[in-house]
Amino acid sequence: MNRRTSLLIGMLLAITPFLLAQEPQKQPNPRSPEDTLASEQLIAWSHLQNPKPVPEPLPPPDKGIPQPEPQQKQPVPPAVDEKMPTQTFTGKILKDGDRYVLKLANHVTYQLDEQSGAKQYEDKDVRVIGILDAGSNTIRVTKIELLS
Repeated sequence: MNRRTSLLIGMLLAITPFLLAQEPQKQPNPRSPEDTLASEQLIAWSHLQNPKPVPEPLPPPDKGIPQPEPQQKQPVPPAVDEKMPTQTFTGKILKDGDRYVLKLANHVTYQLDEQSGAKQYEDKDVRVIGILDAGSNTIRVTKIELLS
């Protein structure tokens, strides 16, 4: 019997590590989201560090990323649009009141936006290169050339 007891105790000692390894380990209590957030916000900043805001969490994949609403964009009137093609006008620069105008051969007149440059061509036949603003009947002058 003494031998049986020793054998039983030896087997028990040999099996004990396996039994202890199979025992489930206890998980620490999961922290609530409030606890997690509170621990992340408790940060001591030194004067050498710049605090940065916590980035917004991404939305769930099925919702998509929200897009900002488009701003109301003011339409650019064609007269101000720089992409309009330049045109060439041939006529005579005349003084109409206090403004200089370009009078074409078909008696159509256009105001010139470049008044100081037009002064030297008064009563002369010229070629004006510019952009026509049909709304205000004004040519935005790019260049004035004297015709020979």
